[in-house]
Amino acid sequence: MIEIDENQRLARFIAIQSGAEDVRIDRNDLLVGGAIQENRALDVDMVGGGEPGPLALVLRTEALSSVPESRPLDQQFAMLSAAHQAGVTVPEPLWYCDNSSVIGRPFYIMRRIAGEALGSRIVRNAPHDRLMQRLGEELAVIHTITPPRDDLVFLDLPRKGPAQDSIVKYRAYLDAEPEPHPALEWGLRWLELNAPITAEIVLAHHDFRTGNYMVDGETLTGILDWEFAGWSDPHEDIAWFCAKCWRFGSDFEAGGIADRDVFYDAYEAKSGRKIDRNVIPYWEVMAHLRWAVVALHQCARHRSGKEPSLDLALVGRRLAELEYEILVLTGVM
Repeated sequence: MIEIDENQRLARFIAIQSGAEDVRIDRNDLLVGGAIQENRALDVDMVGGGEPGPLALVLRTEALSSVPESRPLDQQFAMLSAAHQAGVTVPEPLWYCDNSSVIGRPFYIMRRIAGEALGSRIVRNAPHDRLMQRLGEELAVIHTITPPRDDLVFLDLPRKGPAQDSIVKYRAYLDAEPEPHPALEWGLRWLELNAPITAEIVLAHHDFRTGNYMVDGETLTGILDWEFAGWSDPHEDIAWFCAKCWRFGSDFEAGGIADRDVFYDAYEAKSGRKIDRNVIPYWEVMAHLRWAVVALHQCARHRSGKEPSLDLALVGRRLAELEYEILVLTGVM
């Protein structure tokens, strides 16, 4: 019996899904940069079907280990599809596969987009006001997706409120840590005492930042990485984008690429929603607390032995600067 290799099984899956007569995979390479998911670049040649000829794709699957915040692949695919249908600039989602016999794990396939995503390179020649305006508009489009949605029924609505639910979740994460983190506990208590009331719930990307979008020159080509998305306060996404931990050393407060006002003005003009400047500092504290918890989980992936990685280990070293920034933002330092 002749054994069919992974590329042949994958080619057969693509042929069935696309209606092509035949599919040949010419490239199947691991892409660098995915911190939680595994992404592979596929170059395929299609014979027949609705789109014959060469096709550039990305296959996305789970890494060997994950963090609790990350959503399952089928949910990621559903949220990417919802964003695409809403008109958000994202890689077009094509096919989801929950059959592990194809490559050994569930996966989904989307079109590959061109451009650069590395944050340290993007901020290098800041300011990028035109790009910043486009990003503000894109976030406004994301926030047009609101509950209830039949295609997003797996997303739980906040019970007590977006801030309050997050505090409960992060406290549980910290309680499960083998080592104490008093600065983070202080940040949690401050967040608890100062939690704002949320008047509106939208689909928050929850990782909308420099490093999670692709640009080709000054042109935005796609918003990436939807594994953290969920219902929340729109200010959470706005503050996450502006948080100091995502400026890559730049002095520009909006994603390291422009002034806040450029981002705020573009978002408000597109959304028709007024940003409450008074609550943004609160959500920036939450951003640093959340990133600190994720950093702990990323480091734990390395320490578990399941996925030894210098990159994951180094993420754990970010904890001290995140704790320091929480103390600064809450008025301790």
